[in-house]
Amino acid sequence: MFAKPFKVKSNTAMKGSDRRKLRADVGSSFPALSTDNLSDLLPPKEELNVVKVYAHKGESLSIYVHGKNPILFELERNLYPTVYTLWTFPDVLPAFTTWPPVLEKMAGGADLMLPGVVVPSTGLPEVQQGQLCAVNLVGSRAPVAVGVATMSTREMLASGMKGKGFNILHTYKDQLWASGDKSGPPVITAVITPMETEAAPVGEQEDQLVSHNSVSETSIPETQLENLYLFEVAAEASHEREDMAADDAKHETQDSEDCHPSPQEAMDNLLNQCFFHALKFKVKKSDLPLLTSTFLRNYLFTCCPEGQQVDIKKSSYKKLSKFLQVMQQRKILKVKELSKGVESIVEVDWKHPDIRSYVAPVSEPPAEDMDGGDEHLYQPPEIITLYGISAKMLPLFQESGHRSGTTQQPHTLPRFFLPFSRDDVFAFILSHFSFVTVNPVICDCLLDRSEQNDITFLKWDDLVTRCLERMQHSHQVTFAGCSPVIRKGNIEHIDISVAQRSSNKKVTMIKNLESYGLDPSSFASLLQQRVQASATCTALPGAKDRVQVQIQGNQVSQIGKLLLGE
Repeated sequence: MFAKPFKVKSNTAMKGSDRRKLRADVGSSFPALSTDNLSDLLPPKEELNVVKVYAHKGESLSIYVHGKNPILFELERNLYPTVYTLWTFPDVLPAFTTWPPVLEKMAGGADLMLPGVVVPSTGLPEVQQGQLCAVNLVGSRAPVAVGVATMSTREMLASGMKGKGFNILHTYKDQLWASGDKSGPPVITAVITPMETEAAPVGEQEDQLVSHNSVSETSIPETQLENLYLFEVAAEASHEREDMAADDAKHETQDSEDCHPSPQEAMDNLLNQCFFHALKFKVKKSDLPLLTSTFLRNYLFTCCPEGQQVDIKKSSYKKLSKFLQVMQQRKILKVKELSKGVESIVEVDWKHPDIRSYVAPVSEPPAEDMDGGDEHLYQPPEIITLYGISAKMLPLFQESGHRSGTTQQPHTLPRFFLPFSRDDVFAFILSHFSFVTVNPVICDCLLDRSEQNDITFLKWDDLVTRCLERMQHSHQVTFAGCSPVIRKGNIEHIDISVAQRSSNKKVTMIKNLESYGLDPSSFASLLQQRVQASATCTALPGAKDRVQVQIQGNQVSQIGKLLLGE
């Protein structure tokens, strides 16, 4: 929303009644703020201004400014905190974590996709669709973005952490942040406190581990940060077997007294079921070594039965590292720290009796058997953006052996500018040389005539962007069981619009379903049953062999749920 400059309409000081109303609205919108917090956020005796602005897309909104910094903004009667406010009160909103390189994309206007969300061993925060959330970076609790969840936590995990997770409204380094004092995020590190132990040597080890983990994000490499939450205190290992024996004895006593398991026992059973299901049907030998965080996110969570969610904090293990240590003691797998602070699963004993004896529940068949039973379900196509080499761009690619009309994926394009093909060499060059000298070929292919006498160097990003803009756009669509189909241009989005007919009646029209392998007639029939309204298929004007679905009433919300959910 604030990726581009906004236009200021007015700037006025707030009066007493308006300030009191704003304070009440903030208190009701963010119940986590105490009375003292509200007084700190909205000091009663200090100047507070409201700035009316228009965003670059035309949205009208209000920005509340205190001490030259925007602290809140209001859009469609909803209040949202800025990063300046969240740096003072970081626990106001549920926070999700992403990697530092993602921040630059969000500041440029991109939304946060689920593959970019880091799943800690404690699980994701519980949120509902449409709930306001904060986004921070690995190793720091200081929020750097504010967004709205596009789905609930359960739906995120059920999707295998794929798709769009959050609609980003405001970020650190966007135009709203730039209207303030442009200060950076404070250092609010996630400190991991180890358990106490009586042994002096182990206590010394704990002090070292605490000092190692209680540092700011800028001093820790990303490889160490990835599994910061999977840290395991050495003192727990010496008590592991006694704790397990005590727990087993306790469980046996409870089972004799009550046939119904406790919530903790139920979570332990679910965790074990998902763990063995993932090892037996998901993890392959070629996947090893496998980061424990990747195993949790892409394998264990995806094996959870529908309607249930694994929450390790609610189990007796409390942490993934402790659970994996128990599995290692049972000689089911081996976990090693391949790099400092990063644990990986390096070996799995698929001949172990516990894995061989595991049988998937009837309601959750093995992965090998699922394909045959779910053939009637819709499977979305794989869509890949391609760029064709035009005659004008051909000189840029001739040395790499490509011809006119050849199509390439965007992430492979920069490699054709270099006489190297290995990823490590290319990564080294990009990390050490950020500019490219403009030679005659690049000048003719990528520069406008007005620029040819002025520009002698290009940044890599600028070079690739110019190259993509001048190439022929196309896309490849691959449906399950079918050969890939390449079409010119960009793929058309599914278009949903509402039109008004006579007598003030509204109809909703859906176009371009065929591009994604959806049958308009079947979709119209399913939609008609869902909303109990008349639906028809009509020829799309100006398009051969294309139809649009038309249904009575404004059904945008129901259509969205049907497309995204089913």
